[in-house]
Amino acid sequence: MTVARSLLLFALAALAEIGGAWLVWQGVREHRGLLWIAAGVLALGAYGFVATFQPAPHFGRILAAYGGVFVGGSLAWGVIVDRFRPDRWDYLGAAICLIGVAVIMYAPRG
Repeated sequence: MTVARSLLLFALAALAEIGGAWLVWQGVREHRGLLWIAAGVLALGAYGFVATFQPAPHFGRILAAYGGVFVGGSLAWGVIVDRFRPDRWDYLGAAICLIGVAVIMYAPRG
């Protein structure tokens, strides 16, 4: 159950951070205005709180692993929201990052 909870929290963190950054991007780069930017800032703040619920006790380990989740999540966001088409190197890079997440977070430690 702990791994499932951790994975769910990583997914929620990715949604908040990537979504928040996208909202800020839309507000500034696409001239959608201050409400979009404010919503993005709130989402980015929520990301910071979600990470605190990870069951692992070490901030550095959680944030390092989240980096890999962010890479994969960003590509997925691009595909779903922005109609971005990753190439094989994008997929390979994301897979390497996600393998890193598994090693950092879920490797047996004794």
